[in-house]
Amino acid sequence: MKVRVLGCAANIAQGCKTTSFLVDHDVLIDAGTGVGDLTREEMLRIDDVFITHAHMDHIACLPLMVGAVVTARAGRPLRIHALPQTLQALHAHIFNGIIWPDFSRLPSPGAPAITLHPIGIGEPVLTRSHTVEPLPAHHGVPACGFAVRASAPDAPWWVFSGDTEHCPAFWQRINAMNVGALAIETTFPNRERALAQLTRHYCSETLATGLNQIAPGRHYPIHITHAKPSESKTILREIAQLAPSTTHPIHMLRAGQVFEW
Repeated sequence: MKVRVLGCAANIAQGCKTTSFLVDHDVLIDAGTGVGDLTREEMLRIDDVFITHAHMDHIACLPLMVGAVVTARAGRPLRIHALPQTLQALHAHIFNGIIWPDFSRLPSPGAPAITLHPIGIGEPVLTRSHTVEPLPAHHGVPACGFAVRASAPDAPWWVFSGDTEHCPAFWQRINAMNVGALAIETTFPNRERALAQLTRHYCSETLATGLNQIAPGRHYPIHITHAKPSESKTILREIAQLAPSTTHPIHMLRAGQVFEW
């Protein structure tokens, strides 16, 4: 299984694009501005899109991507998977015929460009070649993370936290998984801990608390994602100071990276 980082920043800036990951060629996890680096041919190969939550940095390119491929997807709608509240938000505020055409009914109700599929925490979704399990998260709106693996039952999971604050149920679940790598958000440095709490994001200190929840004997790389573009070096330095005894290699995720298991 191959994971390509299209975008992993919390905001846009030159060289920084918001959250989106392409798994192999057919599964997209979130649809932030990083999707804009895909060719139209690459977009056409995507069959399933999994959305963690409805915030703009995670969905900004979804309507534009649908518009780019709609005429070529006749009879093969793009499947969008998300929590019911997220799907409701997408339909009410994006695909509503005002902000963007309602492609759940176009080009025709019987042959739409997209179909919407509700998911539940802990309920795996089987795509053509992957298993995707929604994971618990605590955020300012209904949200989840995702664990993805190739169809083989012994394949390692790539785990993505989505946007979240400290969530004990998340750590409990991944401690029961064969994790190949973890991409976990840390949006703020410690000096903005109050803002992190208000917006329900990790800061460096709360991530260090989370890392202490990893079960003994577990060992896998940890990639920090969703950092404010100007704060990534500070966050990485603070995590190293707060969790000096961790045996897990910790790195800042970068757009353009490709990981393979």
